Amino acid sequence: MRIAMIGTGYVGLVSGVCFSDFGHDVVCVDKDAGKIARLERGEVPIFEPGLDTLLAKNVEAGRLSFTLDLAEALKGTEAVFIAVGTPTRRGDGHADLTYVMAAAREIAETAKGPLTIVTKSTVPVGTNREVAEAVREVNPDLDFDVASNPEFLREGAALDDFMRPDRVVVGVESARAADVMAEIYRPLFLRDFPIVTTDLESAEMIKYAANAFLATKITFINEIAALCEKTGADVREVAKGMGLDGRIGNKFLHAGPGYGGSCFPKDTSALARIGQDFASPMTITETVIEVNERVKRRMIEKLRDLCDGSFNGKKIAVLGVTFKPNTDDMRDAPSLTIVPALIGGGADVHAVDPEGQREGEALLPHVVWEADAYSACKGADLVVILTEWNEFRALDLDRIASCMATAKMADLRNIYDAERASAAGFGAYVSVGRRPFP
Repeated sequence: MRIAMIGTGYVGLVSGVCFSDFGHDVVCVDKDAGKIARLERGEVPIFEPGLDTLLAKNVEAGRLSFTLDLAEALKGTEAVFIAVGTPTRRGDGHADLTYVMAAAREIAETAKGPLTIVTKSTVPVGTNREVAEAVREVNPDLDFDVASNPEFLREGAALDDFMRPDRVVVGVESARAADVMAEIYRPLFLRDFPIVTTDLESAEMIKYAANAFLATKITFINEIAALCEKTGADVREVAKGMGLDGRIGNKFLHAGPGYGGSCFPKDTSALARIGQDFASPMTITETVIEVNERVKRRMIEKLRDLCDGSFNGKKIAVLGVTFKPNTDDMRDAPSLTIVPALIGGGADVHAVDPEGQREGEALLPHVVWEADAYSACKGADLVVILTEWNEFRALDLDRIASCMATAKMADLRNIYDAERASAAGFGAYVSVGRRPFP
């Protein structure tokens, strides 16, 4: 099948590459000439493990190409996916549908034959019907269907999530659209991965409900972690005991500095606004958003306490600035709240991140970027672990402690423990939801 993918951001590029690996003929379209030129040279503009290799394989096989020309991309196409950004709209928290609706209108202006228009972007309930209305308004004679196909990709594990999904969600209204989507995902159906085919509104809601629930799990364990610190309990043991309950599960029960990234912040905000619009308040989701911000501020106070009440004049090493490992994504990362607070308090911040420096240089001014953790920690008064990259999981703590001016650690991802830090020569160690020392 020939497929057009509008948008070569994270979702569009990963989806386009993976669809081509299914054997489909995929053309990825974008308005950014620089990005298309890079992709045509085989350069991947985002960091996602394995994506560059899979892209090169399918380009070489002739199944994957890139263009600025939507009309060319739509020639002979049976399905066109809209995979453009839906950032949080300034002022009201809604998802901004500007790019989605613009793409829909351009499709209507350009398309010639029967076509299924598939919304891959995360959009509020009712958006696919708005897309259909916009297309009919521009081109009343176009023979088309709409479908909703939300993505559930974890950054850093997106290829595996696409090729071996927990489920694929498809919202359709017509048998023809259902048949087109079934053919697109046929390789997964043949391997017995669940395909949930439902109506448009339910498909749209599934995405928001799933992300809000996962954000709730993260926020819940972070609240429990704060209580553990007061009571002497260990949040790791608590999370393990909870997670072994099959009704709860162990995923997303890792205490830390709060959630971030491209999905949870904007999707929880959008769901809260949808609830307000329909006079059905999403009270739990609204509380999750509020508590997540409090979690980040609580981390700042932890660091301030380790610096004897003031960041002024302190050199602080920050290990990791992306919102999670195995991605270069800085969107709503805890570092964007915590690092500016350190600098604003007078700290000299030295940071290291395997993939985050390029984005971090623009988003975190006044940070000194180092090549590795040992360089960052040299002469530091405090080392803060913000992102659990593998290279930070097996540090030589003796070497770290010996090169610091004052050996103190804030392990905000619970990678190490107080006993190990003490044995390595650290004079103070705090984590999240566990007893500190001294």
